[in-house]
Amino acid sequence: MKRIAVLTSGGDAPGMNAAIRSIVRKGIFEGFEVYGIRYGFAGLVAGDIRRLDINDVSDKVGRGGTFLYSARYPEFAEEEGQEKGIAQLKKFGIEGLVVIGGDGSYKGAVALTKKGFPTIGIPGTIDNDIAGTEFTIGFDTAINTVLESLDRLRDTATSHVRTFIVEVMGRNAGDIALWTGIGSGAEQIIIPEHKFDIKKIIEEIEAGRKRGKKHTIIVLAEGVMGGHDFAKLLWDQEENFHTRVSVLGHIQRGGAPTARDRVIASLMGAKAIELLKQDIGGVCVGLKEDKIIYADIVETLNGPKHKPMLDLYQLNREISY
Repeated sequence: MKRIAVLTSGGDAPGMNAAIRSIVRKGIFEGFEVYGIRYGFAGLVAGDIRRLDINDVSDKVGRGGTFLYSARYPEFAEEEGQEKGIAQLKKFGIEGLVVIGGDGSYKGAVALTKKGFPTIGIPGTIDNDIAGTEFTIGFDTAINTVLESLDRLRDTATSHVRTFIVEVMGRNAGDIALWTGIGSGAEQIIIPEHKFDIKKIIEEIEAGRKRGKKHTIIVLAEGVMGGHDFAKLLWDQEENFHTRVSVLGHIQRGGAPTARDRVIASLMGAKAIELLKQDIGGVCVGLKEDKIIYADIVETLNGPKHKPMLDLYQLNREISY
């Protein structure tokens, strides 16, 4: 294997550029020609592919987003799209592919693997919801971005004796809400993985007010419901909480990656090159107990789904009052 390629797909995540940089420079160091595919699987099918050299990734390690760009391309779920993609890879003489992205990106990598094309998945998503790894690229940066916002909101919530509902991203996973809820000292954390009782929440808010608390922060994962819907649910039960809703939105995806995300991304990118050098494909890279690991990507995607650390939820119940 002498010629390989890399693409980013799905939602962008801080640290993707660091991973690309590592793949390019480690790849060149190991004697590969490395190609970049722009706009994910859409660019693959369109043949938007060019060779990358060392200078192409200069000063990229600290930049958020992905300089290869990304795009949704549901057509790649169909065999016709997959065949077109493989045809383009063969046209450029590419013998191995690294896919950086989330669940949908992994499905594309699995499709190529099943057709016999050596593909490696690297988990890049702020949602931290990918099986086969404890942490994904971008998660650490996202939770630090959310934490900064929550700290600022607490100041104004205290000044006006308000209840703030803060809707955070995460798709159907509650990791962002859990980690930022604990980190910010939020009174309530609402996640898809655990049912909530609106009456119990109201009782706890009222109990806090009686003890002299001047504010309440509720961190709500978007996979449960929207922030305004949750506010209405609260309002229907109790009108005196002076509720405000803050939807942080895509600000959570942007910004320079943290040191942790840069290092994890660099290690994962280098591991992908080491695997391709050994002609190993059809795997995904992950982080477990601070060690870079890899596993069969088909088995990983079809196996047990990622689960958040629900002991954090219980911990918050015990220390948030």
